[in-house]
Amino acid sequence: MTRIVYADNAATTSTAPSVVKAMLPYFTELYGNPSSLYTVGQEAREGVDHARQQVADAIGALSSEIFFTSGGSEADNWAIKGIAHALAAKGKKHLITSAFEHHAVLHSMEALQKEGFEVTLLPVYENGLVKPQDVADAIRPDTALVSIMYANNEIGTIQPIPEIGAICREKGVLFHTDAVQAIGMVDIDVKAQNIDLLSLSGHKFHGPKGIGALYCRRGLRFPNLIDGGAQELNRRAGTENVPGIVGLGAAIQEATADIPGRTARIQAMRDRLIDGVLQIPRSRLNGDRQHRLAGNANFCFEGIEGESLLLMLDAKGIAASSGSACTSGSLDPSHVLLAIGLPHEIAHGSLRISLSDVNTEEDVDAILEALPPIVERLRAMSPLWERIVQNQS
Repeated sequence: MTRIVYADNAATTSTAPSVVKAMLPYFTELYGNPSSLYTVGQEAREGVDHARQQVADAIGALSSEIFFTSGGSEADNWAIKGIAHALAAKGKKHLITSAFEHHAVLHSMEALQKEGFEVTLLPVYENGLVKPQDVADAIRPDTALVSIMYANNEIGTIQPIPEIGAICREKGVLFHTDAVQAIGMVDIDVKAQNIDLLSLSGHKFHGPKGIGALYCRRGLRFPNLIDGGAQELNRRAGTENVPGIVGLGAAIQEATADIPGRTARIQAMRDRLIDGVLQIPRSRLNGDRQHRLAGNANFCFEGIEGESLLLMLDAKGIAASSGSACTSGSLDPSHVLLAIGLPHEIAHGSLRISLSDVNTEEDVDAILEALPPIVERLRAMSPLWERIVQNQS
């Protein structure tokens, strides 16, 4: 049987055994509806409240500022559309984001544009970073919200969030960050970093799928995304996913308990992987090498298609991706790679390898052994590579 190397942790992570253990009683014993007044319901409510405090503690928030959602995409939609609609009545119909955000942010912005809002897309530079000065220059008197992701989901670059937050606070503009990829990888303190709204998703840090949260700074009011009940302090209707919420709380507590200690080993594996892969001719690392998530390594290989590369890696038992799992069915090159200036023909040959604390040195060895001959084989069949070689001659 082929050994499986799972190296797509940016898409999703395995649920930690300790998290599963924490969730199990809420399926079979503590299964009450947390809105019910009787004991079984209140036991479930205690699980929800405890998890809310765990999430709050992990990001430096108050428990009353945490609202559970179905995941990061819902949280992004709620934050962006909610703030936009709330401030439109005050004449603030200008929004700012970057060109390489997750599609949950970009498509929310596009939907608001159809309603008459104006959106400024900030440029992203070759190193995969947004410049704080660009944010400052783009803010206008009618700006309602700035939304810049904490860390990019494809190339892993960590944005200067504290600097951007300080600029927004100074100018009196609300600041949202999609921190889905960042939780458990970087220290986040929403108060110190002047973050007004933050989105997160459990399955990115060894929690369950289908559960996330939105941090909303105390005092902010905006329309509900889902109506129909009094759950989540009257802000998000629907019976709570109690096992998922409990799992999210357990996972985020574990993920943020010792971030430097957790990420040191992951980063060492990532750096060895990067050094090995860049031995392949005409390969490149996408995004700044230093300001990136500990487990992220995103490459391009000239002369090949990313999809073929993934299929051949899969045949070797290696699971990786060419970019965001949310757009894996698209044949278009990554909007992230195009945003940092790569031409289409190079952006098509991308590979994202994302490691977690579950990965091992043996996983890195397996990738470094399998990848070079696969690239060589694909290039041998590629007319594009043949042209590249001829142009070099």
